[in-house]
Amino acid sequence: MSVVPAEVLPGSALAVEETVREAAELGPRARLWPALAAVYRAQLSRARVARIPLLFVATFQSIGIMVLMRGVVDGGGEAQAVVAGSSVLVVAFVALNLLAQYFGQLRASGGLDHYATLPVPPAAVVLGAAGAYASFTVPGTVVTAVFGCVLFGLPLAHLWVLIAVIPLAGAALAGLGAALGLLAPRPELATLLGQLGMSAALLLGVLPADRMPQAVRFARDLLPSTYGVEAFARTFGPHPDWAFVLGDLAVCGGVGVVSLAVATWAYRRAAVR
Repeated sequence: MSVVPAEVLPGSALAVEETVREAAELGPRARLWPALAAVYRAQLSRARVARIPLLFVATFQSIGIMVLMRGVVDGGGEAQAVVAGSSVLVVAFVALNLLAQYFGQLRASGGLDHYATLPVPPAAVVLGAAGAYASFTVPGTVVTAVFGCVLFGLPLAHLWVLIAVIPLAGAALAGLGAALGLLAPRPELATLLGQLGMSAALLLGVLPADRMPQAVRFARDLLPSTYGVEAFARTFGPHPDWAFVLGDLAVCGGVGVVSLAVATWAYRRAAVR
């Protein structure tokens, strides 16, 4: 009498196959907010040493621009535009320029494959990285704003509005930077696009809008950081119109949601290739 292993029986084979399939199934995907917090902490600790020197560069650059503009701008609305634009420029340097370079290098080096194997939502990867990079802009933006107010004799009473300007402008610019880095076919092109975006924030955000041609003003309205600059600049007046300030912040936040959604779509598109 021969003995047949149980594994070769038809019914047992189906049972074994079902057992293997159940064992091979991945666990449930992590929820968005816990996954976002984990990615944020990981990115913050990873980039802390490498990005701090670049933050000094961004702050020094913005302060240097204000010192140069002090020779041609005396005060009034032009001084308000220079200080507000230079402060938001720190956010643009880190959240747009550096984040475009980071995601461009991550895509070229195959680093997206690591995140693709993790059970985390794509939005958590994009938002976590964007939040970590935007967090580095807080000290430089505050220092630049205080220095600019002292340099041009502007009031310091409403600097607390930066609590809203930094995250909203940072979200809009970080989403744009991440999308540029993920959609660029090569990391060199991602770096170029990030530099061009920062240059646009410099030229269109720092220079007073009243001296720009109409076509340039239209291009300025398309830049996400413009509304953060306008909201901050409005608070320097003796009687700020808070309805317009909130309106600019709302537009900046809406652009941030759209840009981060585009960046999430670009991440999914790049991760499956």
